[in-house]
Amino acid sequence: MNETSNSINKVSLFSAPDIECDGCANAIRNALGKMPGVTVVAVSVEDQTVAVTHEPTTAPDAAIIAALDKAGFPATVRG
Repeated sequence: MNETSNSINKVSLFSAPDIECDGCANAIRNALGKMPGVTVVAVSVEDQTVAVTHEPTTAPDAAIIAALDKAGFPATVRG
């Protein structure tokens, strides 16, 4: 990893109660995986959560929530 890089990745956890199956998980991975600044998307169908590793300046939490909403999975940040 380049130590002079200005980007610092963050992991955010989102609750998305409409996740019901692996098809939902794939739709979420496809939607968020296309976003600039998003490097990893992990979906738990069982917990109905989405963990996203992202650069907060390029892909802020609000943009991720908007993308989830657009994909049909309204979400909130899980503390």
